[in-house]
Amino acid sequence: MWTREDDMRGGYYRPAFVQRIRVGVDASGAPVAWDHVVVGQSILAGSPFQAVGSTSRIDDSSVEAIASSPYVQDIKAKHVSLHSPKTPITVTWWRSVGNFHTAFAVESVIDELAYAAGKDPLAYRLAILEKKPRFAHALQTAANKAGWGTPAPAGHARGLAVHEAEGSIIAEVAEVSAVQGRIRVHAVTVAVDCGLAVHPLGVDAQVQGSVVYGLSALLGGKLTLEAGRVLESNFHDYPVLRMSEMPTISVHLIPSDAPMGGIGEPATALIGPAVANAVFALTGQRLRTLPLRLAQAAG
Repeated sequence: MWTREDDMRGGYYRPAFVQRIRVGVDASGAPVAWDHVVVGQSILAGSPFQAVGSTSRIDDSSVEAIASSPYVQDIKAKHVSLHSPKTPITVTWWRSVGNFHTAFAVESVIDELAYAAGKDPLAYRLAILEKKPRFAHALQTAANKAGWGTPAPAGHARGLAVHEAEGSIIAEVAEVSAVQGRIRVHAVTVAVDCGLAVHPLGVDAQVQGSVVYGLSALLGGKLTLEAGRVLESNFHDYPVLRMSEMPTISVHLIPSDAPMGGIGEPATALIGPAVANAVFALTGQRLRTLPLRLAQAAG
């Protein structure tokens, strides 16, 4: 049996990614051109799944849900490119796989565009999603249940995001505060359109677990490599979410006759941009790197 230190320093890790997005907008501020570059190590390369895990010569998991994003799909002038460098670091799948980094990038950029256009982040998204009713309905449901449009408690702010992964559409609203320079998440409201929910309580449990899993990564899950060695070793320097940090999570199932989608992973991908967008609404700091860290002057 491995010790915790063995596991932390000798395992497989989710690959690191960096993305660059350039967007052209029309007079209303809506995107009409989208150029998206993704750089990160392939999880399929060298694995038994390499021959069957991709429909093309690239690692599809690295660019999951970019071109099919409801914001990007109908844009005629779009281009997505991928660079997959090889490193000595052993990498493998992590919950929500590529959606975790692609949803963070896309929804963060959409939020930036909303503010640049001088529009409410919800109204801006709904205008783009006019011809995407399932996405719009999920987003509106989460926003309504979270009290979007009403004042947040003093010192709090809300952020939102919507994304499709594994055939399910998820929308999330996060309510956050900043205490002594640290991000505190108080509430997460989730709307779920996964088609027919055979076991609603199972869906609720999976979504709550996904949110907690994602929050641990966002707020504490940083590994540092120095001379090929992972420095972190246990929960004292690689913290996971504690009970005292647990937000209130409310999950709202949307009746749907769409084909059934997966539910074990999609909600993990959304918590990052929802929290980051809330942090911007609260502090004016646009956090573009995970895990999320406020500048020292904040709080």
